[in-house]
Amino acid sequence: MRAYNTKNFLKILVSLHKTDTLKILFPTMLLVGIYSYGMYYVEIEYLHLTEKSTVSHIGMLHSLLGFVLSLLLVFRTNTAYDRWWEGRKLWGKLVNDSRNFMIKVCSILDEKDVKTKNQIAKYIKFFPHFLSSHLSKESTRLVLDKDFAELAEELKHHPPAELIFLLTKKLYQLKKAGKISDTELLFLDAQLSGFLDVCGGCERIKNTPIPYSYSSFIKKFVVFYVLALPVANVVNLGIFMIPITMFVYYVLMSLELIAEEIEDPFNNDENDIPMESIAQNIQRNIDLIINKA
Repeated sequence: MRAYNTKNFLKILVSLHKTDTLKILFPTMLLVGIYSYGMYYVEIEYLHLTEKSTVSHIGMLHSLLGFVLSLLLVFRTNTAYDRWWEGRKLWGKLVNDSRNFMIKVCSILDEKDVKTKNQIAKYIKFFPHFLSSHLSKESTRLVLDKDFAELAEELKHHPPAELIFLLTKKLYQLKKAGKISDTELLFLDAQLSGFLDVCGGCERIKNTPIPYSYSSFIKKFVVFYVLALPVANVVNLGIFMIPITMFVYYVLMSLELIAEEIEDPFNNDENDIPMESIAQNIQRNIDLIINKA
């Protein structure tokens, strides 16, 4: 995730990054500009249409379509951001769960049992790294796909779940050895289940994308709206319709691209959740707790 100063308006305004929509859309913007010029030539230079022609009245209908499209895009971007923010909250919960679990372990176990504490701390520090790697895999995204049979071999091992299994097994061993009581075991086990709750929540976001029909419809609607824009308004605006059409296409399609990028926040892209950075932060927190125990 890119860190920046939200108050530095001018720097944000002029900066370009690898996911900047202007760089991505520039080739298709040129095509839209060529198309707009073609419509201008046909309607103004060839057909000699005027503001009193029937074509000029299509603009009112086109404005109504623009209102509908704006509502769809607002819903689309809000839905995508909700998925991004939910993923960030889950990783925030993982940070808190890791700290709380390690503090409770250090408080329950005897001060001399350093080896056990270090072993549990190692598991806790590894979990976010395993989860980050697991969520970044293409196989995790496709796990619910009906055509996923040929990739099923990759799913035989689930590192985050296996690590929690080892931690749970370790807790029961400590209980049998009399180092923790039944009440403390239940307490720690309930805390430990939060790790898999985070994993399951992230997997739900990862392998359940926005319905294809909805995403496809919005793209088609945007393209149709932009292609109809010069047809409806070139008589009124003339040659200025060309840059206006290109700009409208840039704005509308940029919103769709931004929504596509943030709806899956676990791809390690520039605007995705910084999972490895959070994992390293958890590791530092665990080391600090161990050193103070």
